[in-house]
Amino acid sequence: MGLKGFAEGGIASIVAGCSTHPLDLIKVRMQLQGESAPVQTSLRPALAFQTSSSSVHAPPPPPRVGIIGIGSRIIRQEGTRALFSGVSATVLRQTLYSTTRMGLYDILKTKWTDPETKSIPLTRKLAAGFIAGGIGAAVGNPADVAMVRMQADGRLPLADRRNYKSVLDAIAQMVRGEGVTSLWRGSSMTINRAMLVTASQLATYDSVKETILEKGLMRDGLGTHVTSSFAAGFVASVASNPVDVIKTRVMNMKVVAGTPPPYKGAVDCALKTVRAEGIMALYKGFWPTVSRQAPFTVILFVTLEQVKKVFKDFDF
Repeated sequence: MGLKGFAEGGIASIVAGCSTHPLDLIKVRMQLQGESAPVQTSLRPALAFQTSSSSVHAPPPPPRVGIIGIGSRIIRQEGTRALFSGVSATVLRQTLYSTTRMGLYDILKTKWTDPETKSIPLTRKLAAGFIAGGIGAAVGNPADVAMVRMQADGRLPLADRRNYKSVLDAIAQMVRGEGVTSLWRGSSMTINRAMLVTASQLATYDSVKETILEKGLMRDGLGTHVTSSFAAGFVASVASNPVDVIKTRVMNMKVVAGTPPPYKGAVDCALKTVRAEGIMALYKGFWPTVSRQAPFTVILFVTLEQVKKVFKDFDF
């Protein structure tokens, strides 16, 4: 397959990513709900300087807002264009991350397919997804960090906003202010999430599609592609949401010189999140994740099938 698989996967991923960007932004905002108050109270007691144990009380957590509420608030407070905050980072992320993972998965799947039966076991599909997702995430992490920050910026007070002009400006500011290593902040979580998403998403799509065609439930057309991709999107959402919440919080944390960071790492973030907000905090933004992942996966694979038809006579 060579470079063709990378090109096909990249085009389909960019189309899907841009189409569902507003849903991804809402998901990120929901995942950050409830973060500030509990974390700050437990992280930096030395900064409280209270004179008596009864003089300071932790503020109650703000009420959680749903998908429609978050979306309405963004439009009301920041304008409709804010729903596409960070879309340039999405384009770069899909170009780096998804192009790599889709191309590598296609190469590995082709290599591991039995030449006689033309089939590949589920375990090998999952293995191909883990490998492709991990490598793709390592390549695309800088764009992922920039995207999370650009999407989250509007929820911060005006004085604390980073006001990135574009994904390149975001990356440049991070390098100048926090060093090159900040571009790979949360990379362990990004890689873990990408391995889970790619393995569950691509393997589920292939397996469901094969089952539908083998049993003659539908022909190889739009109905089969939509059904298979919707199932893949839901499975990927369930598998990846806890990792996604922690990844979002680690990437979005603001590190100030001379003060300890809010989180020491992914495990520390997970423990503090569960301790402060409960275990179900790891599934914050789940329905926005499904609402974004399902249409993203449907658009991804439907577009991919069409792009493959366009490129079928090309060999590169």
